[in-house]
Amino acid sequence: MPPAWAEIGGASAGTDTLAPARNWWSGFGSTELTALVAAALGASPDMAIAAERVRQAEAQASIAGASLFPVLNFSAGTGRRGTRAPGGSWSGENSSSGALSASYELDLWGRISSGLRSAEASLRASRFDQQTVRLTLAAGVASAYFQVLSLRGRIETARENLAIAERVLKLVDARVRNGAASKLDLARQRATVLSLRASIPPLELQERQTLYALAILSGRPPEGFEAAGASVSALIVPRVEPGLPADLLVRRPDIASAEAQLAAANANVAAARAALLPSISLTGSAGLASNVLVNFLNTPTAALALGASLMQPIFDGGRLRGQVDVAASQERELVVSYRKSILAALADVEGALAAGGRTAEQEALQAQVLEQARIALRLAEIRYREGADDALTVLDAQRTLFAAEDQLAQIRLARLQASISLYKALGGGWG
Repeated sequence: MPPAWAEIGGASAGTDTLAPARNWWSGFGSTELTALVAAALGASPDMAIAAERVRQAEAQASIAGASLFPVLNFSAGTGRRGTRAPGGSWSGENSSSGALSASYELDLWGRISSGLRSAEASLRASRFDQQTVRLTLAAGVASAYFQVLSLRGRIETARENLAIAERVLKLVDARVRNGAASKLDLARQRATVLSLRASIPPLELQERQTLYALAILSGRPPEGFEAAGASVSALIVPRVEPGLPADLLVRRPDIASAEAQLAAANANVAAARAALLPSISLTGSAGLASNVLVNFLNTPTAALALGASLMQPIFDGGRLRGQVDVAASQERELVVSYRKSILAALADVEGALAAGGRTAEQEALQAQVLEQARIALRLAEIRYREGADDALTVLDAQRTLFAAEDQLAQIRLARLQASISLYKALGGGWG
């Protein structure tokens, strides 16, 4: 593992950086988001599916462990048998029997215990997979929530810009009526107003669709589902301490799952190799038999048997050897998959750190662009009202302001999503 992150400058280094907590989503300062994530973790079908897979793995581990113990069986029966010779009368005999039998395979070469180790490793992998689902679900809810708030802010900005454009339209209309401006200026400004009006419905559609997706993530039907937040401006962008790259090996649930799957594959190789060796089984039985129907008190006959058997595969057409080769190949494949998971995790963190640092810088610069665009529009309106500039200057200033405001909203969303990506890349929280 590398000793440090290449993008450590994007980690927002400072005295107020914090290691991610288990409920990392609360760091954004939104009680509504915290409630939505809690609801999703409790009601999402994905979490229920992951929980059932853990239960299935627990049952499989229990089945594998049962093979280490003897198998006991009890059987009992009673009956009557009747016969009749040709032309004769019926004659019959009664019988009753009961028996207790036991069998046990000696695990000399570790085949059964290897199967148990494989099942236990698979159980650990399923539990880590459940944590991966939890992390992915929380990140999905946070991302969808931020998108909803961002779209609502962009809609509000578009309406404010529409109001500005309509105000300028009144000014242009008044100048046209007074003969101080041409009808071309009026047509251009009307086109700007109509264009702004046309830009609002698509944003409203995206907001509705994202809200419905958020409802599904929360395990609720879209009908009647609402989010109270209005914009992303009130949200906090947490400053995260990423730790060391080596920490990912124990903090990322997907890496831990890959490691557990590798351990299961290693146990499967041992079990496949043990299947090539002789197996020894011990058997025993004890029972009573009587010639009276449902009665063992009439001088029953007792029987006792003990036995041991040895089985050694001699020729199977290479089936067992093939199973060893398959298990060994699967283990080698999982070694490579484990390494791939680590490399992907490192890239995830570096990408999130880079995005967090760059978007923070971009947001600060875009805020300055927006401030200058507001000043430019205000001056352009004054100069146009006084006849010092033409309508094109005002149109230009309007377009610049509208684009700057919308761009700032999108950069703010990108910064929040970069923060989510960093939490996710670091494996969620460990505080």
